[in-house]
Amino acid sequence: MSENTDLIKLYSGQILALAADIPHTERLSAPQATIKRRSPLCGSTVTVDLCLDGDQISKFGQDVKACALGQAAASVVGGAIIGRTEDEVRTAQAQLKAMLKSDGPAPDAPFDGLKVLLPAKEFRNRHASIMLALDATVEALEQVRNASCA
Repeated sequence: MSENTDLIKLYSGQILALAADIPHTERLSAPQATIKRRSPLCGSTVTVDLCLDGDQISKFGQDVKACALGQAAASVVGGAIIGRTEDEVRTAQAQLKAMLKSDGPAPDAPFDGLKVLLPAKEFRNRHASIMLALDATVEALEQVRNASCA
């Protein structure tokens, strides 16, 4: 199969639908943490704002300027992120990385929607863009301390 045919198959209708409907695209006015991550290969960026209530994510905003694969990943993350703990997000990050790089299974619920990106494992140059939303969220969680959120 040609590379072009493989790329066409990669951008399935489900991936494009997710990319077109990304949740939480409003930035937070007073986040406890803001992180911007960029993929060096393609230039995709994701900026994440978040607030915690106890150990759970209570508010989340994201600005996504990425390819359809990065947008689809951000869409799944945005749809699942409220109420999640740092441990749950770190687990999803590790599982997504393993799915893409070492034939691991799709992430567990509530991040199991990331399985739609399984065909992207053959396109290593797309992995960093797919990881951006979870990588930025983990980094933001690391920054959060007991600050209040408006």
